[in-house]
Amino acid sequence: MDFLKILRDLFITDISLGNLNLPFSLLDVVLKVILPLILVIIAYKLLLMALRQLLKVFKVKENISGSIFRWSRLVLRVTGFLAGIAFIGALLGTEIANYMGKFIKLLNDPFFETGNTKISFVTLLMLIPVFMAASWAGKYTKVVLKKSVLDNLKLDEVRKFSVGNITRYIVMTIIFLFGLTVIGIDLSALSVLFGVLGIGLGFGLQRTVANFFAGLILISTGYVKEKDHILVNGYEGSVVHIKMLSTIVSTLTHENLIIPNSQLMENTVHNYSFDDRRIVVVNKIAVSYHSDLDRVIEIMEETVQSSPYLLRKPAPVARVESFDDSGITMKILSWIDDITHKHEFLAWVNLELWRAFKKEGIEIPFPQMDLHIKREAKLD
Repeated sequence: MDFLKILRDLFITDISLGNLNLPFSLLDVVLKVILPLILVIIAYKLLLMALRQLLKVFKVKENISGSIFRWSRLVLRVTGFLAGIAFIGALLGTEIANYMGKFIKLLNDPFFETGNTKISFVTLLMLIPVFMAASWAGKYTKVVLKKSVLDNLKLDEVRKFSVGNITRYIVMTIIFLFGLTVIGIDLSALSVLFGVLGIGLGFGLQRTVANFFAGLILISTGYVKEKDHILVNGYEGSVVHIKMLSTIVSTLTHENLIIPNSQLMENTVHNYSFDDRRIVVVNKIAVSYHSDLDRVIEIMEETVQSSPYLLRKPAPVARVESFDDSGITMKILSWIDDITHKHEFLAWVNLELWRAFKKEGIEIPFPQMDLHIKREAKLD
């Protein structure tokens, strides 16, 4: 019973926020704002569903129906927003302007002060546009620098990548620090932040800092850069984006892997396209011991020559790999122009070799075992 009494008092007692006493209870908020808003949302969904069905029934052209639907959705959203404001106004009554002023003052009241810096909720909200502006400025600077300067210089892709990304993060840092001063944060107060960071290192930020510095090394050295095709920890794919803490890799099955930068520094990374996107692809196939190996080599080299992915020079070379239990393993080494065509090339060559061997009557053996039974002579 005590619990029910506490719950009832919680719902019917007027709400207080610090020194601000509001003229409504939690029950008033539910009945006058939350429930009406839920009804408005339900009505919004039903009206859009009905409109979509009407457009289908009357067989309105797709471009016209799309335009009608978009404008109707916009009108309904604006109407819903105005309805929400009306519900809040009805809840506050004639004191809405007074309470809005008090609410804004509450947001502006600092909850943290150090030196000349006063941090309030409004200050924290202002960090969002500051960070967005810094990010946009850095990205735009990189694009402009690449098109206007780096593309006109005789630099390889590794140096272009390094210079572009370092410039981007320098610009981001400058804009961000400038934005902090604009919103009233004293940069000398950052010493406090670094002190907190130093304490945090002992409580679990070691990996974060390690990833950060690993990202700086990757960006500055170009060991791994965007659009590289890599193999790390058994995962193969193309580097989509290198961030300060992690690297995004898109695998062959179109899955995005988020790999901490420290793993790229600590583990062996097979970079197929570090300074050259060309690669040698090895196809292996077995033939029977009855085969004419000279003819097999000719067929393999002639077949691969018609591949659309093949580089004509150096020419493909077929070799005898090994003599195995069930057959002779052959291999052919071929140059292709881009690592991204590796798997298409492998599949194409395997299929065409199978067709060519079948046409020539060359047997591709399968594992088999001969069993000999030895009978002992009977003694009289």
